Amino acid sequence: MKDRQYRNFIIFWFSQSVSQLGSSMTSFALIIWSYGRTGSAMSVSLMTFCTWLPYIAASIAAGPVIDRYHKKTIMLLADLLAAVCSLTVAALAVSGNLAVWHIFIVNGITGFMNAFQFPAETVAVGMLVPKEKYSQASGLNSFTSSLLTVVTPVMAASLSSFAGLKGVIVFDLATFLFAFSVLLFRIKIPENAGGTEIGKKKEKISVQESWREGLQFLRGHKQLWYLMISMALMNFFSRLTYENILSPMILARSGQNQIALGIVSGILGIGGMAGGLIVSFVKLPKDSVRVIFLSGGISFLLGDFLMGAGQNVLVWGIAGIAASIPIPFIMAGQNVILYRTIPQNMQGRIFAVRNAIQYWTIPTGILLGGFLADYVFEPFMRADGGIQTALHRLTGYGPGSGMAVMFLCTGILGSLSCFLCYKKMKKNG
Repeated sequence: MKDRQYRNFIIFWFSQSVSQLGSSMTSFALIIWSYGRTGSAMSVSLMTFCTWLPYIAASIAAGPVIDRYHKKTIMLLADLLAAVCSLTVAALAVSGNLAVWHIFIVNGITGFMNAFQFPAETVAVGMLVPKEKYSQASGLNSFTSSLLTVVTPVMAASLSSFAGLKGVIVFDLATFLFAFSVLLFRIKIPENAGGTEIGKKKEKISVQESWREGLQFLRGHKQLWYLMISMALMNFFSRLTYENILSPMILARSGQNQIALGIVSGILGIGGMAGGLIVSFVKLPKDSVRVIFLSGGISFLLGDFLMGAGQNVLVWGIAGIAASIPIPFIMAGQNVILYRTIPQNMQGRIFAVRNAIQYWTIPTGILLGGFLADYVFEPFMRADGGIQTALHRLTGYGPGSGMAVMFLCTGILGSLSCFLCYKKMKKNG
């Protein structure tokens, strides 16, 4: 029985990975299209912001919906609406009426639906995967995410170059049909979690009650509560730099060498793939808390610090490996704790509250990182002074040195936060 369930998960994971490839290619093609029309990096940041803000806002209301209704139905409806959004963008592009503000709206709708789809998918994975394989399943998901980081830009740019934005969207819709059909006709997700009988009417829970129950559960389980706060800090520090300024920093410091940027971006993806494979095939230590914060500390201290101190592709590549390999270990450790602690019949509302707490720092970091780079750190490093001279010995001179200092800061602050959070969790665990 368990082997059959895990085989179902593998089929589910593969089909969803294919669909994610199509969605990621469309997102990347829209970034290319938007930047080509506006020449503004801020428009790209706003596209990301418009996805995350509705996601976090809707997460507050998603919990009771996920717990009350079938996870499969929620995922199918969310996928269907995403396909409608892609069709709308394609129709606007064909008619020549597509504008950047249309993309903002589409991204907002997509982010809103993701607030329901992602927790539903997370709960479904917990139903399909035996407890002893939670970390392996997390490793496969991390492998997929990192693989998409590597192949999406290449495939999207290649397809877009001869088929245009419309061709990329057609490919996206084809992957949607494949994943939608597999989920609809092939995957059976058990809906009797936590002893709830299939077909039995579930108790209605208001958004306010769901939010209160989720918070009470997390606050009552101190390890989970501190884990959410810790992950929110990690998300904040990582989005200050990697999400915003890695590309402009490398371009500025390498003399606008796009090959260097491509190499470093590829290494980041390959490192994540390697970490995901290791997690999938190697049994992790039982102390998941230690796995999370040791991995996070290594990623920040070696990855971010070397990325800021490096001045060539070799050092940036080593930094990319150090930063990306530990990430799947963090995700696997977190998932093991979540699945083993939260009852299945409460996972929807708990994961929804978790998303709102853990991810609100992402759009905050995205906007703040761009502002700090342009208006604080870069002007600061162009000035003369003793502090600047000392920092230049680490980062070198010229454009991008201010962004490099930001990486030094996140390396130190991120690793320090991992150490302090680990001590706090062990004390209250």
